Amino acid sequence: MELMKLPQQPVAVDDPIDVALANAEGLFRTVRMAQDDAADPVAGSVHWQPAKSVWLSAMTAVALIGGPLYFTWSALLLFLVTAALTVCLGHSLGMHRRLIHRSFDCPHGLERLLVYLGTLVSMAGPFGMIRQHDIRDWAQRKPECHPYLAHRSSMLRDGWWQLHCDLRLDHPPELSIERRVADDPFYRFIERTWMWQQLPWAFLFYAVGGLPWLVWGIPVRVAASVTGHWLVGYFAHNEGPRTWHVEGAGVQGYNVRYCGLITMGEAWHNNHHAFPASARLGLGPSESDPGWWVLCALERVGLVWNVKTPETLPQRNSVFRLTG
Repeated sequence: MELMKLPQQPVAVDDPIDVALANAEGLFRTVRMAQDDAADPVAGSVHWQPAKSVWLSAMTAVALIGGPLYFTWSALLLFLVTAALTVCLGHSLGMHRRLIHRSFDCPHGLERLLVYLGTLVSMAGPFGMIRQHDIRDWAQRKPECHPYLAHRSSMLRDGWWQLHCDLRLDHPPELSIERRVADDPFYRFIERTWMWQQLPWAFLFYAVGGLPWLVWGIPVRVAASVTGHWLVGYFAHNEGPRTWHVEGAGVQGYNVRYCGLITMGEAWHNNHHAFPASARLGLGPSESDPGWWVLCALERVGLVWNVKTPETLPQRNSVFRLTG
């Protein structure tokens, strides 16, 4: 039986950011950032963020103490399932490939669901994730940027900075989020309440599985997800194999071997630096990309379309394939 054709989301032709994202101009520039020559990606200072720090510290402390005390096999299974749904489907597909890079199209309801799952990772709300990602992308494409944005500090210092602090640039760029996203009432709501979004699930997990499900479904998952996200990001900007070189960029991406499966394909970061608008991150035959597999399945049933890959994207002359 032929599937019903779902309506495509219209591009707001009067919104230049929306048009640029739809046309994959994110390959060449960070389209949400104003092209301001006075903006400086180097000068700035790192400051402790109490709310961010206390939130993650509390989750980590409960995970380290309560995780072993309340371990059960069903709680571990809950952790694995909820981590897959939030980090993999939510963060990788919803936040990163769809909301930030517009690497595929889908019904607005599916986009909202995936972004909501990404919010449950508990790094930030949708606007906060866009802001964190785009300022880093903008800075890393420059010849130089602040060590916070380049992950060029010792592992301990970078971990403290990324997990407990924020960077305040002396002359930051102006970021404008496309109106389709910025004016969405659902996104505005979960942006304001992203930490509180854990509460309904905490009550549900406790009601079904008691303290083991509560501990493993919320603090263990949040601590492991956020810390793991930072750790992969640290290595993905410091060492590892590379297939591509982006000319003019002060920060190159590296592939983190053996992490393709658990990161939903996000570990192939060198590929992502080369083709940021591509929905496919694992490009080699041995580069597992579960996120791409899910997208292919969704495309087959008509829930995803206009899927961008390196073969369908505009040519990027600043990207060179490395030999040897």
